[in-house]
Amino acid sequence: MVSVMMGIFSIVTTEILPIGLLTSIGSSFTISDGMAGLMMTMPGFLAALSAPLVTVATARIDRRLMLCAFILLLAMANFLAAGASGYWLVLISRVLVGITIGGFWSIGAGLASRLVPVDSVGRATAVIFSAVPLGSVLGVPLGTFIGDATSWRMAFVVMGVLAVAVFIALLMVLPPLPPEQATRLSVLGGMLRSVSTRFALATTFLIVLAHFGAYTYINPFLEQVTGASPGLITVSLFIYGAAGIIGNFVAGSRAARCPRATFAVAAAMISTATLLLPVLGQSRAGAIALLVVWGTAYGAVPVCSQTWFAKAAPHAPEASSVMFTASFQASISFGALAGGVIVDLSSPSTVMTFGGVTAALMVLVAWRSHLIHGK
Repeated sequence: MVSVMMGIFSIVTTEILPIGLLTSIGSSFTISDGMAGLMMTMPGFLAALSAPLVTVATARIDRRLMLCAFILLLAMANFLAAGASGYWLVLISRVLVGITIGGFWSIGAGLASRLVPVDSVGRATAVIFSAVPLGSVLGVPLGTFIGDATSWRMAFVVMGVLAVAVFIALLMVLPPLPPEQATRLSVLGGMLRSVSTRFALATTFLIVLAHFGAYTYINPFLEQVTGASPGLITVSLFIYGAAGIIGNFVAGSRAARCPRATFAVAAAMISTATLLLPVLGQSRAGAIALLVVWGTAYGAVPVCSQTWFAKAAPHAPEASSVMFTASFQASISFGALAGGVIVDLSSPSTVMTFGGVTAALMVLVAWRSHLIHGK
């Protein structure tokens, strides 16, 4: 289980690493912040496509072997980005990251039920998904620190080495995992006929759109609005991620009992934090305080979303993971793309307002689902 968590940690960190390095990478290739945001947009789109296609195509292959293959692909992507001579090569590396995300997440996110006893699945799921905020608390600030101390390329080298180490750990520790039930496109299509699944799709899309539409451009916001130094930005991202770890484990137990209500509370917190940032975020104390609220709330988002999808299709755990991964990653892309357009046309503060309004819409959708299905 820990090796799977580390695999997701390396993937999440690689995926969101450009957030902390956005301005330095943009300066290196002389591109705008919005154009640099394509590094976040492309992996999400590819992951959304590869999640169902790759999972279905490899449905009869041992899941342990597939996890190892995807991690090797991640290592290649990081080394390609580190040595890229042009921005187009960086984008190609992000395509490989997207394929890795779609495949690894779809298989790994639902493995808790196969690795631990039934009564420990909720806690094990929280451990696996702790990789998401852990990627923020350690990965992004550390990547930002490495980028500031040496270069953004070295940050990708370090992530490539980590991916190789995870590959070795998966081979040595993870037991053989023959597929229990082949995931077919017809199974995925059947899930869409469920009202609960459709609500899970809608709420996931809105909250992830809100979060990544704003958070992708948190670095420019802290630089331009808060006036934070590179060192303070690194500390702020570290605090944000630490809050996310707390939020993840608090939500882990609550989401198992009432995923809709927990999800709605997290969205309301994100909405509040992002709407207040343009005003209170002009001071350093205000920005850090709101990042704590934001980080705590977002730590709950992946585990709530995955739990909701799993409860909507308890008979098909891998299919529910595929649906979760595809919707989550597509929403990341739309969020980063929308945020990039907004930040280039207006300002980082406007992006925060966009995130807050979108998160508020998610609360309304979750409340509607609560009225129909209960908690």
